[in-house]
Amino acid sequence: MVKMNQIIKYNKKGWIRLVEVFIAIMLLTGVLLIVVTRNSPNNNNFQEEMSKKELAILRDIELNNSLRTEILAIDSENLPVEWENFGSGLQNVRDKITYLTPKNLECKAKICLMNESCIMEESSGEDLYAESVIISADVDTYSPRQLKLFCISK
Repeated sequence: MVKMNQIIKYNKKGWIRLVEVFIAIMLLTGVLLIVVTRNSPNNNNFQEEMSKKELAILRDIELNNSLRTEILAIDSENLPVEWENFGSGLQNVRDKITYLTPKNLECKAKICLMNESCIMEESSGEDLYAESVIISADVDTYSPRQLKLFCISK
C-alpha cells in the first residue's frame, strides 16, 4: 500500500516540475523576443532620418532668395503645381531638389496655397514620407504658399 506521505511527496515533486517547465518556457520566450527585436529594423529611426533629409532639402530652398522668388512668382490661379509641371518657371527649384535628393530616395514636390490640402494624387503603395515648408514672402512679394516634398525610398 502507498502511504499518505509518499503521495504528498510525489504531488510536491509534480508541482515543482510543472513550475520548472513554466519558468523554462518563459525564459526561452524572453530570449527569443530580445533577439527578434534587436534584429528587426527600427522603423522609428528610419522615419526620423527621412524627415531630416527632407527638411534639409526644404530649408535649402527656403533660404535661397532666387528659389523663393521663383515660387512666389507663380500666379495663385495656377496653384497647385504638381512635380510634373515644374517647367520653365520652376526649373531651378526642380534642379535643386533633384541635386539634393540622396541616391536612395525618390522625391517629388508640390506647391499649394496655404488654405488647401497639399496631397500627392498618385500613390504607388510604398511608404511615403512628406514634409512641408512655408514660402511666404521675399523683398517685393507677400503671397504665402507651401512647398511640400514627398519621398519614397528606392
